[in-house]
Amino acid sequence: MKKGFQIHKHSWLKYLTLLTNSHNMFVPVNNNNIIEYEEYSPELNNLSYFAAKPVTPLKAFLLPIKENVVIEREIHNKNIILGVPACDLKALELLDEIYLDPDHTDTVYNFNRENTILIGSDCYEIQEHCHCVSYNINPWPEVNFDLSLSAINDDFIIFSNSEKGEKLVNEMILNFQLTEAGLDILKKLQEKRNSVKKMLEKKNTRLPDYQHTGALIKKSENDKWEEYSKNCVSCGACAVICPTCTCFLLVDRPDFEKVRQTDACQYLGFERIAAGEDPLKKKYMRFRNRYMCKYVWRPEKYKSIACTGCGRCIDTCIGNINKNEIFIQMASL
Repeated sequence: MKKGFQIHKHSWLKYLTLLTNSHNMFVPVNNNNIIEYEEYSPELNNLSYFAAKPVTPLKAFLLPIKENVVIEREIHNKNIILGVPACDLKALELLDEIYLDPDHTDTVYNFNRENTILIGSDCYEIQEHCHCVSYNINPWPEVNFDLSLSAINDDFIIFSNSEKGEKLVNEMILNFQLTEAGLDILKKLQEKRNSVKKMLEKKNTRLPDYQHTGALIKKSENDKWEEYSKNCVSCGACAVICPTCTCFLLVDRPDFEKVRQTDACQYLGFERIAAGEDPLKKKYMRFRNRYMCKYVWRPEKYKSIACTGCGRCIDTCIGNINKNEIFIQMASL
C-alpha cells in the first residue's frame, strides 16, 4: 500500500470549508437512504462518504445531460467531487479514451476534466446490485483520482495520486495536523477493505466475468433476447444513468448555440435513417444492442471496459430487469 496521511475528521471538515472559497464542492449525502450529491456547506450533517455509490454517476459532472458546447468557459468555474466510488473512477478510463483521443480531443470534456478535482472514497457497505469485483475492480479507489479518502474510527486516511492531489496534501500539512499514517493503521485499513471485497465476491459468485459475459452475448439467439426484453419500456434510464454510456445528439439552435444532449440506444428511432429505415426497429434489437456495445463492441475498439459493475442500470429499471440475472441464466444454458 502506498504512503498515506492521517487527519482527524474535525480537521478534515475545516479543510473542506476552506476549499469552498475557491471551488464548487459536491459531496454525497444520505436523504432517506438515497445517496446523492449536493453542494457542500458546513451545515450539512448527513454526509455519507463511504456508501456504495451515489445515485448520480460521476459522468454527469463531466458530460452533463445538456450542455452548450460552443460557449466560452470561465477558468474560475472549478469543481471538487468528493466521495467518488471506484466503479465511477474506473469508468473514466473509457470516457478519457473516447473524449481525450489525441487526434479528436473534445475540448469541452477536456475543460471539465482539467477543472475538476476528484476525491475518491472506499466503499464500506454494499448495495444489492453492486458487482464491481466480478469485473476485477476493487471497492476502493485505485485509478483516476486526485485524492482518496478512507477512514479508521475518527481518523481519515488520505492518499494522493496526482499533482492536484499533492497540492491539496501540502495545503493540509501547512494548515492542519496532517501526519503520515503508520503501518498499523494501514494494516487495519487493508483488512477493512478486504472484508468488503469478500462480501461482494460471495454475493456475486455465480455471475460470469466481463470476458465470459461478452462471449455469451455474442453467441446468444434472438428468441432469448425477445424473452429478456419483454418488460423493457424503452425509457433509456439504464443508458442515461450508466457511468460509461456516451451516446449524444447535437442540436443546433439560433445564435450559434449547439447543444450536446444525452441520447440512448433504447429510444425508439435511435438509428432511424432516411426513408424510415431502422436497423433497431424492434425492441429486442435495441435491448440486445446495448449489451453488445458494453461487452462486445467496446472491448474490440477500446482498451477499457464498458461496464464497471455499479448496478445502477438494475436499480433504475422500471421494468425490473436485472442484467445480472440474465447473464447468470445465459451461463447456465
